[in-house]
Amino acid sequence: MPDCIFCAIAGGDIPGRIVHETEHSLAFLDVNPLAPGHTLVVPKDHYARLDDVPDEITADLFRTVDELVPRVEEAVDADATNVGINNGPAAGQEVEHVHVHIVPRFDDDGGNPIHAVAGDVPDLSDEEMDDIEATLSES
Repeated sequence: MPDCIFCAIAGGDIPGRIVHETEHSLAFLDVNPLAPGHTLVVPKDHYARLDDVPDEITADLFRTVDELVPRVEEAVDADATNVGINNGPAAGQEVEHVHVHIVPRFDDDGGNPIHAVAGDVPDLSDEEMDDIEATLSES
């Protein structure tokens, strides 16, 4: 994709602080880090949303994330990490190229848990939860 910054990094057209590479995935430091060691893992090919990514590449992407989490934590002496994907504009995705954030966390860093990203929390009835469970179970 010509205007995609992550495609440009994967293609070597612009520099990136690359920390890991596989046949299908590339990991590099985020240029606007939320914490020291904030790393992005992307498929080398362009896919806008997670459901666009072929199974083989998804498997490689998550193997890479799994491998990098402890390495990132160790590199910056982090106490933990948040791992997340903003999948679509309503979820806060700013670059339309699938990317997984590995964000190191530190005791008393002032950050919040993943539940803090959702804004207003819904008050769902048991019936609504049952309906959602049934719909998801059918898929």
